[in-house]
Amino acid sequence: MSDLRDLYQELILDHGRNPRNRRRIEGCAEAHSGCRRAKGHNPLCGDQLTLYLKTDSERVVDVAFEGAGCAIFTASSSLLTDALRGKGLAEARDLLRDFLAMITDENAAADPARLGKLAVFAGVRGYPVRVKCAALAWRTLEAALDGAAEASTE
Repeated sequence: MSDLRDLYQELILDHGRNPRNRRRIEGCAEAHSGCRRAKGHNPLCGDQLTLYLKTDSERVVDVAFEGAGCAIFTASSSLLTDALRGKGLAEARDLLRDFLAMITDENAAADPARLGKLAVFAGVRGYPVRVKCAALAWRTLEAALDGAAEASTE
């Protein structure tokens, strides 16, 4: 179990230090058809982000973020972008629901086949302040999918 925990910590540290898809999607500065943008804020930790989501009628074409915050927030944002690209919109909502359940519901079992690398955040559930850090990008994704401009962990 210790080796697995070490691997999880290594993955979170890697994405925290070297986040993937930390950039603006060109043409997404203003909302338009196929391009959604939402801002998120975690007042407890100070994490802030802008999430850019480019979609066609059925799937996520591109997803990226800009922002700053703690390592858990940054790793969660980075892994979110890796996990969503190319997914269908319904599948993106399912992943969103499963991820949030995994980090907030003690009865939720992480399905590694479905969550993949995102399962590394299952242990965050035991640290309520860190749950908000891990959830921020996902709450912001939810806002973007729903057409809202902002999300918060409060």
